[in-house]
Amino acid sequence: MRVVSLVPSLTEAIAVSAPGLLVGATDWCTHPSDLEVVRVGGTKNPSVDGVIALRPGLVVANEEENREVDLDRIRAAGVEVDVTYVRTVPQGLSELRRVLGRLGVTPGWLDRADEVWAPAYEGPRRTAIVPIWRRPWMALGSDTFAGDVLSRLGIDNVLARSPERYPRFDPAAIGCEVVVLPDEPYAFAADDGPEAFAAPPALVSGRHLTWYGPSLVEAREVLTEQLARGHR
Repeated sequence: MRVVSLVPSLTEAIAVSAPGLLVGATDWCTHPSDLEVVRVGGTKNPSVDGVIALRPGLVVANEEENREVDLDRIRAAGVEVDVTYVRTVPQGLSELRRVLGRLGVTPGWLDRADEVWAPAYEGPRRTAIVPIWRRPWMALGSDTFAGDVLSRLGIDNVLARSPERYPRFDPAAIGCEVVVLPDEPYAFAADDGPEAFAAPPALVSGRHLTWYGPSLVEAREVLTEQLARGHR
């Protein structure tokens, strides 16, 4: 089967688990670093004609990362589109197992990820704001995969009850114990972000916080270590 992936997480998962199946991926698909496939544009603005020209038997997408109008155009060309829905770690693992299963693979890393995330967190908890953009400031709100990841690591998002999934906010109006600053989609850094908040920052890997794929095997350990630095 020839596969085009419009989701960085799925691109990495398929490339690692079923080498040779991928023929196309987005410009944002940065892992594996040595992946050599045709690039078809961004997740929000893919070249639909470019995708169709690759003659894929399957296009994998995500209901949040990709636009339905693009997916409908791909379907209209007679190409099957598999759309994942992920809001929690268990959903991410389940969707990975389903998509990879239809490609005929059950990778060992997926079993390891299941084991890594199975134990419940039992330590102290902290409240946090999780910015994802500035100018304007935006943060994780309700019902997000990254929010569920953090909750399973003892971090309670102060905007988790927001009616919006990615609300705008005023840094001066937020009270919390730590500011979780990922390096994607906005590349927060030690000199770009922490200065806007009174709470101590924890600079974390955006890939380990937001991707559901092979990175889940190490994400719990990586993020736990990075979050621990967010103490005064």
